[in-house]
Amino acid sequence: MARLRTRSHRVVLNRSQGGDVGIFILLALLGVMMFLPMFYVIAQSLKPLDEIFMFPPKFYVVSPTLENFTDLFSLMNESWVPFSRYIFNTIFVSLTGTFGNLFVSSLAAYSLAKIKFPGRKWIFQLIVYSLMFHETVTAIANFITMSALGLIDTLWARIVPALATSLGLYLMKQFMESHVSDQILESARLDGCSELKTFWLIAMPMVKPGWLTLIVETFKNLWNAGSSIYIHSEQYKSFNYAIQQIVSGGIARSGAGAAATVIMMIVPIIIFIICQSNIIETMGTSGMKD
Repeated sequence: MARLRTRSHRVVLNRSQGGDVGIFILLALLGVMMFLPMFYVIAQSLKPLDEIFMFPPKFYVVSPTLENFTDLFSLMNESWVPFSRYIFNTIFVSLTGTFGNLFVSSLAAYSLAKIKFPGRKWIFQLIVYSLMFHETVTAIANFITMSALGLIDTLWARIVPALATSLGLYLMKQFMESHVSDQILESARLDGCSELKTFWLIAMPMVKPGWLTLIVETFKNLWNAGSSIYIHSEQYKSFNYAIQQIVSGGIARSGAGAAATVIMMIVPIIIFIICQSNIIETMGTSGMKD
């Protein structure tokens, strides 16, 4: 039997070990730089007043204390509107607006991406153009609309504008087009699946990174919302607004303000950590990184 000839050749790596170390160091430095503002806010909340106003400011705490948090809760108890009401308003608006926006944006994106009807490209172009306008530009038109609907001075005045956002619809449409194939949807329709059932059971699981990103972004905006031109009554205002009123009482409340900042950022950070891997996938596949 003839012996087969084999040629031994070196495996050439695309990147050297030194290059890997350099990239790791660079990413580690970038990570530390991004974490520093968060660390500084937490450190500020644990500092006594004399350290807060120390110059130059320090990133670490010399004498950590929880007095800022106790002062904040004491000030909260002095409010004539119970703080539980502010918290309920914020949680109700954030959850209702977030999941309402998810449903409306996803359903509209599915229609524009997977259902062929006259004028759908023209409608999508209008949605893309609307991304150029800041919410301040449309504030008067939105106020007139809310007034005509009789929603002024109600929680729904903050929820209804959040139900349909151009950015959320654009994001979900891009995901529907790139992640959901027409062949799968056609197979579901041939099997007798209704359009709404196809949307909910077939399309939505395939675009999970997209709608998780939409949840995080919408919840963050609603959770951090302060005063609103639609709300006049104190009992309908947000927790963030109440915190801002407390800490605006002077420099003596700077410690309470730092503690309030930490409390306000905890919930969005937790939600982001839970959905982190899906959000990274979204940035890599939806074109947002461009």
